[in-house]
Amino acid sequence: MAFKITEECSACGACEPECPNEAITEGEDIYIIDPDKCTECMGYYDTQQCAEVCPMEACVADPDHQETEEELLEKKKRLHPE
Repeated sequence: MAFKITEECSACGACEPECPNEAITEGEDIYIIDPDKCTECMGYYDTQQCAEVCPMEACVADPDHQETEEELLEKKKRLHPE
């Protein structure tokens, strides 16, 4: 499942450089995660890096974008065809 950033976001920007897929961008008031690019860091890290660095705990699983581990790894391959 992709992650999302909640309204608790303080717009500090700590999460943006941590995303291996460049899925996080600065929105009007808070940062946002593009669910089409978010792989939950699957294939890169054991934990979601945005959630690890967020001081506000605003990076959370998005129940509207549920995906299996296999789907997340396929998305990673599509985003980074190495």
